[in-house]
Amino acid sequence: MNTEDINFAYRVRHALNEKLDDLPSATTDRLAAARQAALARKKAHVEVRVTRTATVMASAGGGMFADPIAWLSRFSVVLPLLLIVGGMVGVYQYEHQQSIQELAELDAAVLSDELPLSAYLDHGFNAYLETREQ
Repeated sequence: MNTEDINFAYRVRHALNEKLDDLPSATTDRLAAARQAALARKKAHVEVRVTRTATVMASAGGGMFADPIAWLSRFSVVLPLLLIVGGMVGVYQYEHQQSIQELAELDAAVLSDELPLSAYLDHGFNAYLETREQ
């Protein structure tokens, strides 16, 4: 809702409250009956269930180590996540090392070759090398 809608709602409420004392008794009786019927149809209040972990933490001033079972359940969620992240980091490091080794081998092959480096920039020479390999 924007501010204009809110201001309009406040003005309507104020106008209705101004004339509240002037209503006939029959109207106020009908409004009271409607309110009672609405309250009778209202759903019963639902109890809030308290878990054992919350009870232990509240009574013991606990923390994560107040209940060993709760601690293990939290750890059982975190451990697989840590293993997945560690595995992904390991795979990344391995792939990175492989690419470094491949580039190093390529650089060593280019530098130890008898051709000058300018030959590799010639597109015609690259075509010649590809046809020669076939």
